[in-house]
Amino acid sequence: MPMALVPHSIIALVLYALWAIALVVMILADRALMIASGKVPATSFTAGVPHGSDSYWRINRAQLNTVENLPIFGAVVLAGWAAGMETHLFNLLAVIVVCARIVQSLIHITSGSPMAINLRFTAYAVQLVCIAWMGVLVVLHAAMF
Repeated sequence: MPMALVPHSIIALVLYALWAIALVVMILADRALMIASGKVPATSFTAGVPHGSDSYWRINRAQLNTVENLPIFGAVVLAGWAAGMETHLFNLLAVIVVCARIVQSLIHITSGSPMAINLRFTAYAVQLVCIAWMGVLVVLHAAMF
C-alpha cells in the first residue's frame, strides 16, 4: 500500500514543534553548564524571574514565545488539513511561518539591540499575517462546501 503524501503544512507544524523542543534543549544545556561549572545551584531557576546570563534569558523568552504561538498555528494548520486545504498557497504560508519563527528566535537569542528587536518584530509580523491569511483561506474553503 503506497504511503499518502503528508501536506507541507503538516510537516511545517511538526517542524515548528521540533523547533520548540530544540529551544528547550538549548535552555537545558545552558542550565546544565551553569550548574556543572558551579556558577549557580540547581535551585536558582525560579520560573518567570530573569536568571542566568542575558543570552540564557533570551533563549528562555524565545522558547516561551514559540510555545505560546504553537497552539494558534496548530489550530489553523489542523483546521486546514481537516477541511482538505492542501493548496500550494496554504502550504507555502505554513512553511513561511516556520521559517519566520526560526529567524525570530535566532534574532531573539543573539541580540537585544534596537535593530534586533525591530527585525524580530518583523519576523513575528510575517508569522501573524501568514497565519491569519491561512485562517481566511480555511474559512473561505469551508464556506464553498
